[in-house]
Amino acid sequence: MHELPVVGGTSSSACESGSGGSCGSGGLVALETLSLEPRRRLPRWLKRPMPSTEMSFTSGVIEDLRLETVCESAKCPNRTECWSQRTATFMILGNVCTRPCGFCSVPRGKTEAVEADEPQRVAEAALRLGLKHVVITCVTRDDLPDGGAEHFYQCVLAVREKTGAAVEVLTSDFHGNREAISRVIAARPDVFNHNTETVPRLYHRVRRNAEYQRTLDLLAQVKQEAPGMVTKSGLMLGLGETLEEVLEVAADLRAVGVDMLTIGQYLQPTPNNLPVDRYVPPEEFDEIGEQCRKLGYSFVASGPFVRSSYHAGEMADLLARSATA
Repeated sequence: MHELPVVGGTSSSACESGSGGSCGSGGLVALETLSLEPRRRLPRWLKRPMPSTEMSFTSGVIEDLRLETVCESAKCPNRTECWSQRTATFMILGNVCTRPCGFCSVPRGKTEAVEADEPQRVAEAALRLGLKHVVITCVTRDDLPDGGAEHFYQCVLAVREKTGAAVEVLTSDFHGNREAISRVIAARPDVFNHNTETVPRLYHRVRRNAEYQRTLDLLAQVKQEAPGMVTKSGLMLGLGETLEEVLEVAADLRAVGVDMLTIGQYLQPTPNNLPVDRYVPPEEFDEIGEQCRKLGYSFVASGPFVRSSYHAGEMADLLARSATA
């Protein structure tokens, strides 16, 4: 089978895995930022299948209903696989973000007006695709008083009413607005996901205008207001973090009640984004995943191509089955 590298000119979307510079213990080593050369070859484990003709159905639904997906906007390396299986992660509140995150390829600039009929269009797309688990994410909208929380609420309700599907939200931090966070919780999503992305030391470079403590506070609030709601967060590796830092973040997230953790490889989506510091080998992801599971998570997914919404439905099903076993 032909395989497609996940990068166009340099590297691709939010996470990656590689060889250079590992330590004898198998932990992560903080390295100086590498200067990537054009068309740098990826390690063998970072190859993806060629596009399938089955992608056209998903693409047609998205285009017909004028929807945005994080799959396209963030140049996700899993888009070929997911769209071929008629699944996608819907991105609401436009395609322009108010945050200058160093890892993300979503456009920044003048934001667009919120479209009142978007909840119904997302619900219709979920119905046409036959989705049983719908993931809804967003651009960060610091320009809106509630950060788009009411729109999130309406989207969750519309999808549930039209399809009966489980709904997972992957939200911004709403700039710490507790009322806004409460409004999304009130929609009773089946999974409340908010990504930590990286370790605190790298926030100034990776998640500019975000705060590590704000992320922990958001996730803690969800558990305080809805103790039975499943919470989830994700990390990228390959940005210069150390193993010790990763495990400290994992412990912090578990301390605020996070149930599910995803860990994947950072991939540079465009030459204007942060370069990859290191490609983390699959066996190292396995080791890190095992160490995180010892912290008491209900579910940990750790691997080069793991993303927050990648196989999200399967993850949620496994968590539910384990809870009733």
